Amino acid sequence: MARSGLPPEGSAADPPGPPGAPAGVPRPAPRPSLWRCPDGSFVKRIVTPGRGLDKPKSGSRCRVAVAAMPGWAGDSADLTLGVGPWREEPWGQLMEKCLESMRLGEEAELLLPGDPRPPPRLTLTAFTPGRDSWELDPGEKEALAREERALGTELFRAGDVRGAARCYGRALRLLLTLPPPGPPGRTALHANLAACQLLLGQPRLAAQSCERALEREPGHLKALYRRGAARAALGELGEAAADLRRVLEAEPANRAAREALASVVAKGRERDAELARGLRKMFT
Repeated sequence: MARSGLPPEGSAADPPGPPGAPAGVPRPAPRPSLWRCPDGSFVKRIVTPGRGLDKPKSGSRCRVAVAAMPGWAGDSADLTLGVGPWREEPWGQLMEKCLESMRLGEEAELLLPGDPRPPPRLTLTAFTPGRDSWELDPGEKEALAREERALGTELFRAGDVRGAARCYGRALRLLLTLPPPGPPGRTALHANLAACQLLLGQPRLAAQSCERALEREPGHLKALYRRGAARAALGELGEAAADLRRVLEAEPANRAAREALASVVAKGRERDAELARGLRKMFT
């Protein structure tokens, strides 16, 4: 007897065979199709097409069968898109992007450029409806942003600066959709993102993040200090010194700001000396 919900073998639900084929001969399996992730991080090879038109969105609870996923424990997972630390685990982001493109029952392989290992395989066995960000009310957006911020801080303390930056960025994207002025936590998020950008060697982006924090709170000391560090890395020594002096006016015992200012002043003197030597050579 067939299981409940499935038609018995040989019923009208079986696909018809090719033209001229004997009755009961199934149609050949379709060839896998390919879907390229827009950011180029992977190619999805669809082994078994899904059903319907709906796909998971942020907030969807997904049940996924997992095979050949390096570093992934178990052969199944219950995941909520847009929520939880699993997204910062190995393969987490790829899985999330892949699931957002899948339909119910779809089975797919993730092909990574230049990766010789057997491709991981995902099957979306069930999911609940999710909502786009514009469908969330302000309270829900703020709650999700708080979760992202907390996860970002946890990752930053663990040394995963890139993962922390992604979390802070996602939190800011949620909050930027709220009517102005938005929650006060936006200021700290911009400053936190700047700290990550400095460590990732992105001083210009860090300076921009600090500008956004200082637009909201002109006296934010962490943003001032990090903008000073970013400006120093960009060679804007006068502006860097001004930021660091403002920090020291508010916190004279701030050792990090004092050491950074001393370094900036020393670099300025060295640059002035090099300029003077060049001018002397021109007129000698």
